[in-house]
Amino acid sequence: MADTATAARQSAIHLLDQVLGEGRLLPECLAAGALDRLDPSERARAQRLALQTLTWLERADRLLKPHLRKAPPLTVRNTLRLGAVELAQGEAGHGVVNAMVQITGAHRRHARLKGLVNAVLRKLATDAPVKWDSLPVPRLPRWLRDPLVQAWGGKAVAAMERAHAAGAPLDLTVKPGGTAPEGEMLPTGSLRLTAPGQVSALPGFELGDWWVQDAAAALPARVLAVRPGEACLDLCAAPGGKTLQLAAAGADVTALDISEARMRRVRANLDRTGLTAHLVVGDALEHRGQYDAILLDAPCSATGTIRRHPDLPHAKDGSEFGALIALQSEMLDHAIDLLGPGGRLVYCTCSLLPDEGEVQVEEALARFPDLTADRAALDLPGVEPGWITKEGGLRLRPDYWPDLGGMDGFYMACLRKAG
Repeated sequence: MADTATAARQSAIHLLDQVLGEGRLLPECLAAGALDRLDPSERARAQRLALQTLTWLERADRLLKPHLRKAPPLTVRNTLRLGAVELAQGEAGHGVVNAMVQITGAHRRHARLKGLVNAVLRKLATDAPVKWDSLPVPRLPRWLRDPLVQAWGGKAVAAMERAHAAGAPLDLTVKPGGTAPEGEMLPTGSLRLTAPGQVSALPGFELGDWWVQDAAAALPARVLAVRPGEACLDLCAAPGGKTLQLAAAGADVTALDISEARMRRVRANLDRTGLTAHLVVGDALEHRGQYDAILLDAPCSATGTIRRHPDLPHAKDGSEFGALIALQSEMLDHAIDLLGPGGRLVYCTCSLLPDEGEVQVEEALARFPDLTADRAALDLPGVEPGWITKEGGLRLRPDYWPDLGGMDGFYMACLRKAG
């Protein structure tokens, strides 16, 4: 029977097979129970190993290429990739090599290749730590890199790739007067932790005084700036960070999401924080009512979150962009119909693609003559003037705040209806 460390590595390889072979995102794999048989610490280790390997996949392949005459089967290749990343990052050579040989030898189809795994990783045990830092920063795949270079230029995209490789710190949104862990207060008001450890053990968690939310993701609710008692709709609300912000500001919040399972997470977060909102499971396009303020965090490519979701560029190929862009436009039109006279709507996406952000707002302003972009709503602490776009939105990118640890890529705009 495999020891727990080997079991975690085996599970990490399985996750890599799912992402790189089946085009599945890691959250899908985890929701399907891919790590359920592991204890919590090894589950966390398996996930961390898979994420690290996906982040550094291109470097791992560069290390492996001179030692492989032809590409081995995917599972063996992923075993070698994981081993290469572990060796490069300082894991004990004998432990990594022995574990990967054991995992390959136990595989009913690939056991004959354990000698190859042993030979390649023994060579890398010496080479990998020495060569690693001199290798190029992994580049995005062409299907994503090309449109981003067209939008932002090659220099900016290279800076984004460096931000992706650096990974993401943990950001918290803290309730006014709440107990919070020690961290760095960011210019926009989020609290940043660089080595948080177990989140649920941090001060203030059980009291419900804060929740995990990237600094960029915390800005749309601040732009909406709800007032106590306002009727507010949070469309596509799960996992609930923005719902919590709106509720903490005293608004009468209706939170809607199509997924019942994801809404259970919103309910759990509300219960922990002692905040209240009306939860509705349903299709945003079928919702009816009239609201003073609406936050539409529309379904999107999520290309702004790659620094924390390195599986995305490997599992996707861009083929869903067209359908997503059409859905965003439809949802935006419907949300505008739900606004009362003088009401305001914040449209946002965690995307780096202008077609999912700037272009959507430009076209909405053209379709609705009684709609204006409220530039004043973007005048918030920490928001730099250069981030404001010509149509009156706010563009955030992973390469912003390089000295502070970056941020997720996001776009948002506040649209106000005539009274």
